Amino acid sequence: MRRRVRRTGAALVVGTALAVALLPARGQWREWDADFDDSTKPWKEFESRIPPYPRSGDLIRFDVGAASPHRFQIDARSVSIGEDGVVRYSLVVAAAGGGTNVTFEGIHCKVREQKYYAVGHPDGSWARARNPQWRRIEPVDINRHHYVLVSNYLCSSWVPVASVREILERLRSGLPTDPAGG
Repeated sequence: MRRRVRRTGAALVVGTALAVALLPARGQWREWDADFDDSTKPWKEFESRIPPYPRSGDLIRFDVGAASPHRFQIDARSVSIGEDGVVRYSLVVAAAGGGTNVTFEGIHCKVREQKYYAVGHPDGSWARARNPQWRRIEPVDINRHHYVLVSNYLCSSWVPVASVREILERLRSGLPTDPAGG
């Protein structure tokens, strides 16, 4: 009987020691797995700097179709692809009625959302956007330009295109990033 108690006690001690020894390793493996599993990491938006105000010579026009009478242009100097997967750019919209709207904004390709960072003033200055929230991009007539940008020029298969250079080439040529619509 005493032997059985000793064996059981020894097995319990060895089992406990092994479990305690494996706890840090298990935690390390969990962290290691998390480093490679993007779905478990929360997305973090990087802070971006507002670019210089757009100049007319740097604007690239893109077509959004017959649904809009406005003229849409991207400032080539402002286009960037962040490590956070957000393509940022300055947009100039010349309204059919004569007004012009200038915004600095971003598109998060992975989730197909858009955000305004700043609004341009006629004197060439910027003001931070009042409500800088991410908004879902839908294929609707109003704000269709965001849908065209995400589908045809900035994103490909839910990620930004390979480079700023490629984005600018696509905008200049009018060719979409993916014939299937990104």
